[in-house]
Amino acid sequence: MRFYIANERDILDGKMTDIYFDRTIRTLEHLGIKDLKVRMEVHSYGLPEGYSWAIFSGLEEVLKLLEGKEVTVYAMPEGTVFKEVEPVMIIEGNYLDFGVFETAFLGILRHYSSISTKAARIKKLALDKTVLFFGLRALHPAIAPMVDRAAYIGGCDGVSGAFNQETIGAEPTGTMPHALMLSVGDNVKAWKAFDEAMPSNVPRIILADTFEDERTEVLKAAELLKDKLYGVRLDTPSSRRGNFRKIVQEIRWTLNIHGYGHIKIFVSGGIDEDDVVKLRDVVDGFGVGTSISFPQSVDFSADIVEKYVNGQWIPFTKRGKWPGAKQVYRCGDSPDGDIITLLDDYPPANLNCKPLLVKYIENGKIIRDIPTAKEIREYVISQLKKLPNL
Repeated sequence: MRFYIANERDILDGKMTDIYFDRTIRTLEHLGIKDLKVRMEVHSYGLPEGYSWAIFSGLEEVLKLLEGKEVTVYAMPEGTVFKEVEPVMIIEGNYLDFGVFETAFLGILRHYSSISTKAARIKKLALDKTVLFFGLRALHPAIAPMVDRAAYIGGCDGVSGAFNQETIGAEPTGTMPHALMLSVGDNVKAWKAFDEAMPSNVPRIILADTFEDERTEVLKAAELLKDKLYGVRLDTPSSRRGNFRKIVQEIRWTLNIHGYGHIKIFVSGGIDEDDVVKLRDVVDGFGVGTSISFPQSVDFSADIVEKYVNGQWIPFTKRGKWPGAKQVYRCGDSPDGDIITLLDDYPPANLNCKPLLVKYIENGKIIRDIPTAKEIREYVISQLKKLPNL
């Protein structure tokens, strides 16, 4: 028996690839083609239906993958909002030196960006309410650190993995599972023990729907912990939920009339975009899992768009794609004003525009500082505030 996972060395050595890339390299070598200098562009020609933008993420891991290889890499900063057709990355070099890594870098960018984009959409809809990501149980544990990072930089206020302080410098967030109350056999006894066992910096958020009606359990928790109780979480299963909004309103009313207006209400359990819209004015936060763990896919593809022939770059690509390596200029605060040009061209001089693709690797060497996860998240949030409502 074993875990069917790739180790870091196998990824860096190009072993985690589709077989046709290996066969392509062998065929080119058979033809005596040893120096095939190209520019390969990563872009999405088809965002999920109803999406007008997405979040570019996963760049740090792709830079880790390509560092030390004879390539030059241009990319949008990690966390940038982009639109269809816009290139998010360009890899320049001898195709034989990097072609075998297409499977890996596309997989990193597609998976990361899909999760970050869904997290950003949830956060955008939640407005000023808290969004916590609880989705690790829906995924293989081998990728837990990557998924928490993608959700965090996409805008989630907290992520639940116990390892996150080590990986992204974020304090793990979470409440308690039903298993605690079921193991103890008494909800009040379990809550009291939790309060006694946890350090003071852990918010007292009680899961209040295990044995009795939510209103009954919430009031018991409030009377037990009083001012120490930060919030309650409702994870009512769909078979018992009925009208979830009315349940929340009933609990908010009950807490208020008993003098517990300070206690916040969090909801979880199959939360998606429509639930956020329905509940955001009556709750204080959301625990979101599967909808972020398994989002709609941001379908990146990678295509050769230029070849270096007789000392100059020649636009060259397959049908259905825009030939030529391209630059994206952001003219204004949102992607609505973006202008796409060839890589070395400029937008109209009378516009206040900045180029989005910047050089991160030159001849295999990282030449730009890599931001922290917290800095990327702040960048994402600043952009979300300028986007129109979903």
